[in-house]
Parts: sequence; structure tokens; C-alpha cells
Amino acid sequence: MSRIEQKFAQLNEQGKKALIPYITGGDPKPEYSVELMHALVAAGADMIELGMPFSDPMADGPVIQKACERALAAGTTLNKVLAMVETFRQTDTDTPVVLMGYLNPIEYMGYQNFATAAKKAGVDGVLTVDLPPEEADELVAVLKAEAIDTIFLIAPTTTALRAAKIANHASGYLYYVSIKGVTGSAALDTEAVAEKVAELQALTSVPVAVGFGIRDGASAAAISKVSDGVIVGSVLVNKIAELSEQPEKIAPALTEVLKEMRSAMDA
Repeated sequence: MSRIEQKFAQLNEQGKKALIPYITGGDPKPEYSVELMHALVAAGADMIELGMPFSDPMADGPVIQKACERALAAGTTLNKVLAMVETFRQTDTDTPVVLMGYLNPIEYMGYQNFATAAKKAGVDGVLTVDLPPEEADELVAVLKAEAIDTIFLIAPTTTALRAAKIANHASGYLYYVSIKGVTGSAALDTEAVAEKVAELQALTSVPVAVGFGIRDGASAAAISKVSDGVIVGSVLVNKIAELSEQPEKIAPALTEVLKEMRSAMDA
């Protein structure tokens, strides 16, 4: 059983839902990322999505686009992101870490080289935003051989037939995109999300986590009632942007946001 499976099973026994924060690796500088990862766990994170910064993050809104720009300008590479996970693992062997990003840097490294390095670092899952299931067999196979989960996105516009195909490729969890838009978009329709998540849960035994549009305790609690997990990114990355010149204040700011969500979800 993978660390991700173990975590969802543990939460299920406790009657809790997964809180999964996203930050971009290397934002605002690579030397701060591991500290922020530990701060997220201390604040109540069950898993962490760590962004692999890329020059053209087309599924993301301006907040995460700018985070990628900051990270790349500070010299962050895919190898450095893997090194962050390896350092994090020295003192945290329990919290699942999912790398999230785009295919180009992985292709450049080579699928097998990436999978081997990710396993050595302690990565539990990989989500490549721009890799459709029809083209994913090769990467899925090399990651599966290293016992690394492959996580796929499902959109509100995804048909039931296609959702079933995506679910067949997925392991770890399915990432349901709650809105028709990029990361950081606004309107969140909880009823529509509940309906779609129920459809997905009927298709697969893989947990369904929901991201995009979750900004505070109230929205996190509402989504946690209708899903297996809540993914929060832009509101955290925005805090990092606001405090990028005062890095000592970032961890407390992220802690405050995440603790409110954790408390609301568990209430």
C-alpha cells in the first residue's frame, strides 16, 4: 500500500477528509521550500502537492504563473525540487508528497531517469497537468514500476465515458477541477461539485480530491463534505507572493490559512 493509500485509509478510519496544500517548489527561493513544507504539515496538511516550476504553466492563473517565474528566476530546477523532497524526507517519512507540473521538464530529464530519481527522493505521486491519458502509458508504466502513483485531472466538462477512461489510468487520487477556469478563478458551486464528485466516486474506488476555487475555511469545509479531499493552492501562493521580501513571515502566514481550513473541515 502506497503512502497516499495509507493516508486516505487512516483519514477514513478517523472520519476526516484530506487537506492537501499546494506550493510551488523554489518559491520565493529554493532554500525556503523545505521549511514551508514542514510548516504545512504542522498546520494540518495530510499531503503536499509540490509544484515543479515551468515557464509556460498554461492551466494556471496569474498567481501560480508568477510563482513559477519567481522560482525559475531563483534558479529552481526539477533536480532541485527532487532534492527538496529528499531533504524533507530526512525528518518526515509519513506525509505523502505529490509533484505537480507539466510534462516538458520530465521529458527533458527522461521518463526512467525521472522515475528513478523521484523514487530515491521519496516522491509518492506525480500529476502532469498537460498529459492526457491517451498519451500517458509510457510514463505511467515507469512510475508504476517505482511504486509512484499517477494522478490525473478531471474537469467539469469531462464526459462520463472519458472520466471512466481517466479513472482507469489513475492511482493515488483523482483531482477534480471544481470550476471551468484556471487556478485562482472565483466562482465555486458546491452543489455542482457534489453532483460531479458522486458520479466519479461511482466510477472508481480511487479517492476524489477537489481543487481550484477553495480560499478559506468555509469553502474548504463545504467541499470536504462532498469529497475525499480538499486541495488548496492559490490562496497560499498569494501569501508567498505578498511576503516574498520578508521570507521569515511566510511560514506563519501559511500556517494561519491552513489551520483555519483544518479546523473548519474537522468541525
